[in-house]
Amino acid sequence: MAHPRIPAPGAPAADPPAEALTAAEWRAREAAHERRADGLTAAHRARRRAGRAHPVEDFLWTYYSVKPNELRRWHPGAGVILRRGATSRASWRYYTAATSTGDALVDLAAFFAARGGTVDYVERLLAATLDRTPRYGCFGLHEWAMVYRMTPDQLRHTTLPLRIGHAATDRVVETHPIGCTHFDAFRFFTDEARPLNALQPTRETQPAMEQPGCLHAGMDVYKWAAKLGPIVPGELLLDCFELARDIREVDMQASPYDVSGYTGASGEPLIPIPIETAAGKREYVRRQRDFAERGNALRARVLAAISVARAARPTAAQKSVGAGSPGTAAIDDCDSPAPAATRSARSRPVHSRP
Repeated sequence: MAHPRIPAPGAPAADPPAEALTAAEWRAREAAHERRADGLTAAHRARRRAGRAHPVEDFLWTYYSVKPNELRRWHPGAGVILRRGATSRASWRYYTAATSTGDALVDLAAFFAARGGTVDYVERLLAATLDRTPRYGCFGLHEWAMVYRMTPDQLRHTTLPLRIGHAATDRVVETHPIGCTHFDAFRFFTDEARPLNALQPTRETQPAMEQPGCLHAGMDVYKWAAKLGPIVPGELLLDCFELARDIREVDMQASPYDVSGYTGASGEPLIPIPIETAAGKREYVRRQRDFAERGNALRARVLAAISVARAARPTAAQKSVGAGSPGTAAIDDCDSPAPAATRSARSRPVHSRP
């Protein structure tokens, strides 16, 4: 059901709002979100202050480029009115206010005008992925293909040894079928490993090839939710972050790198998953199935948030005269996830995948 919008000053009265949060209600949700976000980012912030790196978790902050303060910012989602929220949201991008009441909500006219291309792409990609049958035969070999025939000084994680050595790692790549479907993993394969992949994914074919069994596609649900900014409720964004964090740990546990000296978010040591063995393959698939289920549930929720935003989008006659003044910039202002070379100067750079 569409959520009606607060009318601009002087506009005819609209139907009663489908959802409006009192100041006490939304401030309580905002505070709970901030506490949860602070807990999720505490270890990273402490390491950053101390100048210490973490080869597993740092990926979430370098590749995805979402800062802790951006993750901490709570949005109610599209069509939700924040009673007496105008002052709090005055400097937030893509918010608008009813000056007569002091209420605030996401300015969907401004948001879709600037981000409509991104919304269309994310919706198409997630819907296609959700509709596709998961594949469970890759065993995380994408990470092995990223180090195939590299010398020790060429590795991205020079502080981590290869768990079974360089020669044995190369043999695993050469004796296993590789069928990576995810372009943003495949593009980091070494030159020698690329022809070994049964598939040759590209950015253009990503919506046709993405499938929910892929760990990196599961992590990327977080990226897509973040790109949609204020139309995604804050609680959903944090759920996506938690999935990305959990997948990242398993991705590295199953990688050729030895991460046994590190602990995960739970505080427990990261135990290697030896995918070169039958037992390791079984364990990887078990984790993979769980992530596919969690990822699909989150894809459905992100798609639902997009649907709500489209339904609540104002008609031309209802569009407000102006949006709130720009504050913190959106996470990514590009209108489509094009390769880095074609992005505008104002979009964030694509970082190397660890």
